[in-house]
Amino acid sequence: MAGSRPRVAALRAALPPALAETVDAFEAYLEHERSHPPTTLRAYVADAVLLLDHLTRSGQDRLDALDLSLLRSWLARQRSTGAAPRTLARRAAAARALTAWAQRTGRRADDPGRDLASPKLPAHLPRVLDVTQATALLDTARTNRPSPSKAAPAGAAPPRATAPGETAAPPATPDGASPSAANSDATMSGTTPPGGTSGNAPAGIGPSGVGPSGSAPSGSAPGGSAPGGSAPGGAVSGGAVAGGAASAGAGAEGSVGESDPRAEAALLRDVAVLELLYATGVRVSELCGLDVDDVDRERRLLRVVGKGNRERSVPYGVPAERAITMWLERGRPTLATPRSGPALLLGVRGGRLDPRTARQIVHDRLRDVPGAPDLGPHGLRHTAATHLLAGGADLRTVQELLGHATLATTQIYTHVTVDRLRTAYRQAHPRA
Repeated sequence: MAGSRPRVAALRAALPPALAETVDAFEAYLEHERSHPPTTLRAYVADAVLLLDHLTRSGQDRLDALDLSLLRSWLARQRSTGAAPRTLARRAAAARALTAWAQRTGRRADDPGRDLASPKLPAHLPRVLDVTQATALLDTARTNRPSPSKAAPAGAAPPRATAPGETAAPPATPDGASPSAANSDATMSGTTPPGGTSGNAPAGIGPSGVGPSGSAPSGSAPGGSAPGGSAPGGAVSGGAVAGGAASAGAGAEGSVGESDPRAEAALLRDVAVLELLYATGVRVSELCGLDVDDVDRERRLLRVVGKGNRERSVPYGVPAERAITMWLERGRPTLATPRSGPALLLGVRGGRLDPRTARQIVHDRLRDVPGAPDLGPHGLRHTAATHLLAGGADLRTVQELLGHATLATTQIYTHVTVDRLRTAYRQAHPRA
């Protein structure tokens, strides 16, 4: 997508004035009225530009000349150039949004997009970690620096050797971390330059953490439990986190070294990222957008602003709380600068943590877990939902926790509950 942005910008600049004004107004509508997140906004606007460029190539320069046949020929052209089914589905949705908006605002009399069908998507089950792998991920992050990346992200320059505590000095982006700043941030946390996916897997998302039943599957919480009982929230490995007081010697300080406080701070932040992603199932953009005041430490709740500016409260468990405490007390003050503002999670330059850096944290940490699939932050979100349902949480509760607008989106996770369904059948059916 990054490589196509200059091309889209050039196509947008070449549109006739009337169509260029249409794109500007459509973008303002998506941003201010629909409150689309930045990634969706950019994708929909780019799709609108490509569609209107297709319109001009057909010899038309008026929006009301856009009909169903042109919409279908545009999608057919996209398919012939190798666009994936999910990309085609999104572009069809963007086209429908454009024509529906144009009709409502009087820019055209009808809505041809109403009859535009999306391509059928193949059935896709998300890859997730099992309970053992989730436990290993959090245990490893708590005690070790991640292994160096085996391959740089596509299009990335070869990594330059960086001394401990060294940072580059490129101009920062509005979110507090430019691509090279994220590289520097990744170096400080023992990861490679950005290009992967963000993630944090808080222990505590286990069914006992937020599921209504309060019981973990097969007698264990997703994060694992210490002998003799588990802490609320499905504590991982007895609930030790982030080099806590009981394990500081073998935890963050033991693996990073007291001589490198910024690297230790980055390690504590990485643990907080992983713990929170797994404990809450939030999106990486939601995680990086959290402020310190969005964390209710007393009740262990996050105030999350999701898609469409919809706000929800998400609980987290004791292990995630310990990781947050260690980060706020020992990590954040080390990285904080006047530019940090209220951001909960920071990059090594002091700005708000970039989602790209968070993605790379997850990829690098999972590399140290034997047999674990290469997942990003969204994979941890899938894992959280899967473990919740397996532990007895109902679908409606998981929908609320994940911030899904419709229950249909949450139903993708029901494939993991076959064993639970079989157990319920045996217990409830008189002829089982």
